[in-house]
Amino acid sequence: MIRFLILAGYFELSMYLQLSGKLDQYINTHYSYLTYISMVLSFTLAIVQLTIWMKNMKLDSHLSGKIAKLTSPMILVFPVLVGLLVPTVSLDSRTVSAKGYSFPLAAESSKTGVSDDGTTVQYLKPDTSVYFTSAAYEKEMQAELKKYKGTDALTITTENYMEVMELIYLYPEEFMNREISYTGFVYNEPGHEGYQFLFRFGIIHCIADSGVYGLLTTGNDISYEDNTWIKATGTISLEYDQLLQQTLPVLQITEMTETAEPNNPYVYRVF
Repeated sequence: MIRFLILAGYFELSMYLQLSGKLDQYINTHYSYLTYISMVLSFTLAIVQLTIWMKNMKLDSHLSGKIAKLTSPMILVFPVLVGLLVPTVSLDSRTVSAKGYSFPLAAESSKTGVSDDGTTVQYLKPDTSVYFTSAAYEKEMQAELKKYKGTDALTITTENYMEVMELIYLYPEEFMNREISYTGFVYNEPGHEGYQFLFRFGIIHCIADSGVYGLLTTGNDISYEDNTWIKATGTISLEYDQLLQQTLPVLQITEMTETAEPNNPYVYRVF
């Protein structure tokens, strides 16, 4: 009976996340087909477990039957209540600070690649190298780089955001002296006066390997508050960051305008 309730509860929760549109806050939307498969399997297995339980249930087990009648509805309803009552909040600059994405500290945790809560820590640059051998990773990145070679203006979109950001950090010289535009939310990191980070939260596979990705920006007199969504245009240069103790690609802004938050603030890695 317990197996049936667990499987049925998982099916109900998955169905709720699909119908409510909240699934994209947990996994890469390009893997949503896996959720449909798991829903079918969990529903099928739940029916199998229910059939087995009913066959094995003893007719004289009145007490067990009474307990099951009382507890079954509560267990079945629990996943739905979790989905309804526990809010799914879009991540913003407050999460950047509270989650441990204070970058000098995150630089230390990146030596192991795992934060205190067991999730992978990533910031600034999406890093998919862990999913490839070194040779395969280089081949994959070079193939992706070919799509963006040239001197024409480059607009970073929701669809290619993660891909292009990874390439900019890997091959910054390929993107220098080009007009680049993208949209993100502002994060003001202490110790970076005159600079603002422009981020989006991204998911590689699921929320466990999510991160905050984007560029350090400068060169514009206008300063925005945290969580302000802006569209920025500028050119890439390389600067050594004293706090992070590494050379970073920096967007030298020539134009920026405030814009509305996208319907889905997350971006996803497409392979």
